[in-house]
Amino acid sequence: MTIEEFLQLSAGKWFSHRTSHDLALKKSKSGKSDVIVEILPVDHPDVVKLCQQHQIEPGRASCGARVSWNGTVEADATKHTGSTVLVTVPDQNKSNEGQLLQEIVYTEETPFTGRYKIGSDDVLTLTTESENVWAEERLWFASPNLRMRASTLKRSGGFTQASFTSEIRMGGSQAAAPASQAAKSV
Repeated sequence: MTIEEFLQLSAGKWFSHRTSHDLALKKSKSGKSDVIVEILPVDHPDVVKLCQQHQIEPGRASCGARVSWNGTVEADATKHTGSTVLVTVPDQNKSNEGQLLQEIVYTEETPFTGRYKIGSDDVLTLTTESENVWAEERLWFASPNLRMRASTLKRSGGFTQASFTSEIRMGGSQAAAPASQAAKSV
């Protein structure tokens, strides 16, 4: 599966249920949210802008996506909403991996670059690293309408968090051919 096929398969509206564990404090909490994944063409202004912010020729981008969420976390009355734009830039010699450009749209945070890799098992691994944080997230499809995510977050101060998320498609489009391929790969 290619990164473009993976993102196409991810397009639509999802119900997401996440359980996070703070390993140092030995505490866990859960959250629920609606997640919307919208595929953006490579010539979309947000894709071009993000490439330019990273000083990457926009023509090198293979696909873009806008991910929006609206949810709650256990024992917290605050609504957690936001949006981010993602752009994939494949490596020249390896079509199954490359740079992942990300911009957090709802804050003034600086855009950052991560890495993506699609394994032979069709699992997408995203890795991001900054001065204070390292994160790895693995995403895969159990079926065309059920997506799983497992992530680990480590901060320089020793804080480590692990989480597992299951997402059920609530609507939206899915690519027919890649969807059937994903279902067969499970």
